[in-house]
Amino acid sequence: MTWTSAFGRACGVLLDFIVRMLALAHINPNVLTFMGFVVNIVAAFLFGYADADNQRKMFFYAGLVIIGSGFFDLVDGRVARASNQVTRFGGFFDSVVDRYSDASQYFGLLVFFARGDRTFYIVLTAFVMVSAIMVSYTRARAESLIGSCKVGFMERPERLVLIILGALFNRMAPVLWLIAVLSTITVIHRTVHTWRQTQILEAEAQQAGQAA
Repeated sequence: MTWTSAFGRACGVLLDFIVRMLALAHINPNVLTFMGFVVNIVAAFLFGYADADNQRKMFFYAGLVIIGSGFFDLVDGRVARASNQVTRFGGFFDSVVDRYSDASQYFGLLVFFARGDRTFYIVLTAFVMVSAIMVSYTRARAESLIGSCKVGFMERPERLVLIILGALFNRMAPVLWLIAVLSTITVIHRTVHTWRQTQILEAEAQQAGQAA
C-alpha cells in the first residue's frame, strides 16, 4: 500500500466517522446545505472587502473559506442517506442553495471590482455569473425534455476548483476568462445536444403515430 492510498483510506474513514456522528445527532441534511451557503457568504465578504493593499491576503482567505464550504457539500448528501432522510425536496433545496452559493462568490467579486472602478471586470464577472447559472439551467431544462443531459465539462465542481485556485494564487482575472469561455461552450454544447435529442424523439413519436 502506498502512502497516497493510505492517506486516501484514512480520509475516507474520517469522513465516514463524521457522517455517522452527524447522522446519529439527527442533524437535518438541509441544515448542512444551508451552512455551506453561509460559509460562502463569508467568502463573498472577503472578496468584497479586498482592495489594492490587502487583495492577496483577502483572496487567499476567501479561497480557504471556499475549501471549507466544500465540506458541507461533501457531507449533506451522505448524511441524508446515512440517516434515511433522502427526500425529493432535499435534492431541490440543495440545487437552489448551490446556485445562491455560487452567485454569492461572484457578487463578492463584483463588489471588489466595483470598489476598484474596474468596469470591464465588473461586466466580465456579471457575465460569468449568468453563464454559471445557465450551465445548470440548461441541464435541468434539458432533462425535463430528454431525460438526461450530462454533456459538457464546466460543471459546478470545475468552477469551484478554478475559483479556489484563482483566489489562493491571486489570479482571478484569467480564471474568470476561463470560466466565461468554457461555461459558454458548455451551454452551447448542451443546447445542440438537446436539439438533436428532441429531433430524434419527435421523429420517433411521428413514426409511432403513423404506425398506429
